[in-house]
Amino acid sequence: MSCEHLICAQCSNPVVEGRCPTCRAAKSEMHRHGPSIPPALVLAALVALLFGALVLRRVYG
Repeated sequence: MSCEHLICAQCSNPVVEGRCPTCRAAKSEMHRHGPSIPPALVLAALVALLFGALVLRRVYG
């Protein structure tokens, strides 16, 4: 959901413009995102997991 089409109940302006404190608070809350894992880190973890599996297969297989 984005704030582009939302109208503020306090000032009757689009929330994306952030004209009043209520708009600014709603806009910042909607655009707050939690910490995310970078795609490069996910790829590196998958490569390490594959390498570990191949090593275990060679040792025990």
